[in-house]
Amino acid sequence: MNGKRPHRIALVAHDGAKAAMLDLVERHEVALRTSRLVATATTGGLLNEHFDLRVHCLMSGPLGGDLQIGALVAEEQLDLVVFLRDPLTAHPHDPDIQALMKVCDVHDTPLATNPATAELCLGALARGGARRERAAAGAA
Repeated sequence: MNGKRPHRIALVAHDGAKAAMLDLVERHEVALRTSRLVATATTGGLLNEHFDLRVHCLMSGPLGGDLQIGALVAEEQLDLVVFLRDPLTAHPHDPDIQALMKVCDVHDTPLATNPATAELCLGALARGGARRERAAAGAA
């Protein structure tokens, strides 16, 4: 995708958004093959079943997976977080979701929470728009 290093992308989807995640990944499968992918357990398992992408699975979101992804963001180990949320369903681990969103804002990491935004972000990465490299170039 960018020729320098693989993009590092987290993929998460609430149960009500799993189908949208499958559609999104199917459309971007070729580009995602060159990325390092991490996901929460259920989402990652589903993606590994349907695609040959070698998604690294963390814990399930409610069991701490959202926080694990947040830790990767805080360590600047991710270039993009795609978290397809189901905004019409209550989630008992909502504080963890809010913490993940906050850490993405604090560390200026792109966060796509719906398919339309995810399409834009994945398209930008495919065209070579790596946030970390742009930030480093701007500081030079």
